[in-house]
Parts: sequence; C-alpha cells; structure tokens
Amino acid sequence: MVKSNSCHFLYRRYFPWNLILLTIFTLSMAYVTGMIASYYDTKSVILCLGITALVCLAVTLFSFQTKVDFTSCHGLLFTLVMVLLFSGLFLVVLIPFQYMPWLHVIYAVLGAIVFTLFLAFDTQMLIGNRRNALSPEEYIFGALNIYLDIIYIFTFLLQLFGTSQN
Repeated sequence: MVKSNSCHFLYRRYFPWNLILLTIFTLSMAYVTGMIASYYDTKSVILCLGITALVCLAVTLFSFQTKVDFTSCHGLLFTLVMVLLFSGLFLVVLIPFQYMPWLHVIYAVLGAIVFTLFLAFDTQMLIGNRRNALSPEEYIFGALNIYLDIIYIFTFLLQLFGTSQN
C-alpha cells in the first residue's frame, strides 16, 4: 500500500474507495455551487449553464481533433493562475476603499479564460496520445480535474453574466 499523509493520494487508485470519494466530493461541490447560484436570478443561472455547456462541448471537440498540444503548457497555465490569484488578492484589498465593477468584469473574464484553457489541458491529459498523459489508473483524478474546471467556468460566467435576486 502507498504510504502518504493525504487521503487523496492514498485511496485515489483503489477501486471502491476512489468512486466513493469522487461521489462524496461531487455531491458536496454540487451543493456549494447550488448555494452560490441561489443568490442569482434563475434566468441568469440558466443562461450561464447553457454558455458553460457550449464552451465545454466546444473545448472538448477542439481538444480531441487539434494538433496543438496543451499538455506541454504547464508554465503558461501556472503563470495565468498566479495572475488570477494576485489580481483576486488585489480586488480583496481594493474593495473596502472603492467598488469598481469593471475590475470584477476583468477578473471574471480572466478566470473564465484561464479555466477554459485548463479544461483543454485536462481533457488532453485524460484522452492521452500527447506528450504528457494520465495513466489509465488515474481516470478518477482526471474526471475530478475536468469537473472542477467546469465548475470554475460556471462560477466565473455567473459572476460575469449573473444578476442578483431582489
């Protein structure tokens, strides 16, 4: 058995446990996403859900047929996530002084683009036949990554297009 301090690394390759943990995580993320979406108007949530579905379908089809290898773009994706992190921290510090809605729009657009690139990256990692690929034992880990990318795309689009309930 693999010795590790983390439950994630310990059970992610063992059959019954990996599915049980994925189910628990999926249900908890669905609950959290539903709670976030409950603050928005129903039409906005449906619109963002449709846009997310179209983006995911387009990125998946693109990832299957393209010659571009996104799996070798680790450095670019890391840099984009750091830009997203530092701009989010900047927003948290700036908000108490003055609310600027255009900064939220830029942050939401940047986040949606970054996680769309991550979706292409994770899809190509899962399907294989690229420079880097996940092993067949890691299908749960790949599914988890793709699920998180979709959730993040949805929340950033909701932040961008969503109108709050009155």
